[in-house]
Amino acid sequence: MAVGPDGAVARRAHGPRPRAVQRPTRLPPGIAAVLSVLSSSAVVLDSDDRVLRASAAARSFGLVKGDRLVVSELAALARQVRRDGRIREGEFEMPVPRFGGRTTSFAVRVAPLGGVGGGGLVLVLAEDQTESRRVDEVKRDFVANTSHELKTPVGALALLAETIEDAADDAEAVRRFAGKMRQEAQRLTSLVQDLITLSRIQAVEPVPDPRPVDLGAVVAEAVDRCRMKANARGITLATVGTRGLVVLGDEDLLVTALRNLLENAVAYSPERTRVVISMKRADGSAELSVADQGIGIPERDLERIFERFYRVDPARSRATGGTGLGLAIVKHVMAAHNGKVTVRSVEGAGSTFTLSIPLRGDHAGIDAA
Repeated sequence: MAVGPDGAVARRAHGPRPRAVQRPTRLPPGIAAVLSVLSSSAVVLDSDDRVLRASAAARSFGLVKGDRLVVSELAALARQVRRDGRIREGEFEMPVPRFGGRTTSFAVRVAPLGGVGGGGLVLVLAEDQTESRRVDEVKRDFVANTSHELKTPVGALALLAETIEDAADDAEAVRRFAGKMRQEAQRLTSLVQDLITLSRIQAVEPVPDPRPVDLGAVVAEAVDRCRMKANARGITLATVGTRGLVVLGDEDLLVTALRNLLENAVAYSPERTRVVISMKRADGSAELSVADQGIGIPERDLERIFERFYRVDPARSRATGGTGLGLAIVKHVMAAHNGKVTVRSVEGAGSTFTLSIPLRGDHAGIDAA
């Protein structure tokens, strides 16, 4: 210790005084521009875990409130990254209030901006994985359902073949079981064909080469293909409405969609009833409706009937030879034509399915006789 001329105590210098830690208050040049084009929810944290920048998606999903990251798992990952400079990845789920409280799944990537000692800035990227997970689940269910549906007729064919072998000396039994084998083979063929059709429609939405299609020709062809089944049950197929309606699309696919609706109407209607196919214009679209007097559809099932392999009454569906893919095909055909399919039904009083397809140009049409 030394005393200066003025009597003040002078302290010996021990090197420069430490400077206060400078925490960044804004992003390094170029970072903001990069974050603005990211589709993920992006958040940049400073060394005190305060939010320097957050994308609109991050705030809308509720990941950020004010200047704080509210998800504790993400904050913990950010602190780990800040300590050792290593990139971390993970997944988490959280409810999203604006979507009615449903759970949203996120894939997360947390990385340092500038490495260890680079000011403590950390970038958090969260990618919404909810839709991709839902698609994966649909694919898994589709494979499982397809395997089950294929196994049923294949197993029946194997069993019937064994039965025929055992009854080789009984000509009547052989004929009876051979007929059943033919039915199961037809069911298997129909299922495979429907799977092929569904795959083709999903792969090319929308129709790649749309052409003018006269809906009158579509109705005539679909009715012709279903007439034999309808006559066998004494069901009348009647066509009414407007002629000359033209849309852009694929005629074969439209015939398939309408035929599926007609076959369902015939299969689920009492004998000696009437199925009406009507055509009309409606707000720039053509509407094809199929109305039956059948058993109807319970209200609880209306939202699910267009799902693949969904059946309101599985036992009855198998008895009628349905594959469970008909209405799913109808839905995808309409999507491929920028149209839609709707249904009105009263249990015990019949159903009306309506296909709505944008018209090509201005077609006034001619009232059918």
